[in-house]
Amino acid sequence: MMIVRPLRQVVVALLVVGLTLASVSIAGLTPRAGAQGATTAPAQELTAVELVQKVSPAVVTVWNLAEPAPFSGGSAQPQGAGTGFIIDTDGHVITNWHVVTGGDSFAVLLQDGTQVAAELVGTDPRDDIAVVKIDPAKVPATVPFGDSDALKPGQDVLAIGSPLGAFTNTVTEGIVSALGRNQLGSGNTFCQNYSNLIQHDAAINPGNSGGPLFNMQGEVVGVNTLGIPTSDAGVPVQGMFFAVPANTVKVAVQQLIETGTVEQPYFGISWSPIDPTTASAYNLPVGSVYVVDVEPGGPADQAGLQADDVITALDGKQISIENPLSDMLFDYHPGDTVQLTVLRGDQEQTIPLTLGQAPQELFEQCSLQGQP
Repeated sequence: MMIVRPLRQVVVALLVVGLTLASVSIAGLTPRAGAQGATTAPAQELTAVELVQKVSPAVVTVWNLAEPAPFSGGSAQPQGAGTGFIIDTDGHVITNWHVVTGGDSFAVLLQDGTQVAAELVGTDPRDDIAVVKIDPAKVPATVPFGDSDALKPGQDVLAIGSPLGAFTNTVTEGIVSALGRNQLGSGNTFCQNYSNLIQHDAAINPGNSGGPLFNMQGEVVGVNTLGIPTSDAGVPVQGMFFAVPANTVKVAVQQLIETGTVEQPYFGISWSPIDPTTASAYNLPVGSVYVVDVEPGGPADQAGLQADDVITALDGKQISIENPLSDMLFDYHPGDTVQLTVLRGDQEQTIPLTLGQAPQELFEQCSLQGQP
């Protein structure tokens, strides 16, 4: 497993840089790509300077605050900082789950140096997304989402964020290096799943977490979340950064705003993806799902799934590295019945399974990968 580092930065003092505000368009929460809906003409491509001038007022620094010890007489102090962006005139700000986790309270630093209080709306540890909310009267600008499914390798992108929690509204430029990256996931669908990520080379650092990745139309196509600083052998790695696709974020954010949590179809299994080496040794499809264990009484147990089963398809659609099970489940809801294609030994069979809703305690147990 390569060493991956969520871009969270603990800071005590933050440098504030005041810049001029400009207005931008209001973001809309649209269905995930693939859903039917009206089509719109593509937005006009901007120069990098035009883009930054347009969107920067909506990019903010998010502070994770710790309350002082009882009877100390102190005030809440920053224990971490990340980046966020404002998506609507109601004051909803998107950032990473790992930016806000463990916080007692929150604040947002606007581009002009104004600090405003923020309240936590909801978190999604699965996709590493969180939503906080500021006073609508304090909203300087908003940014829209784009269609991340329309991205192409080689396409220009810009990242804006607060590296080290201090250098606010830092701009970096790069290209889309690859799409659909699934190598950073653990196989756990509830905590930092990291599936279908956008790989790019626009430099991001600790403190950039939760910041927007823009296409050249000024639309948010991803949320920056992690990078690979070194290989397994400790060799320094350059230019490998990853963002959660906007089409994934839109689904999660809409649910968080409406309910404070995310809807997660639930199998009731622990599982691991079949890697190329295992697939070659056992003649299995790469990316299919190996069932490690089955929760007694859960949906999978009721359906008849067993440990050591291999799930190769869902409703006839092949599970693969490019189309992982966790990503496929975005098209389903708890209560839906799906048809699983399962290899048990050398026999293939179809098993109907009615999806449950993941218990909230599974999300509450999430902790940062690679940290205590």
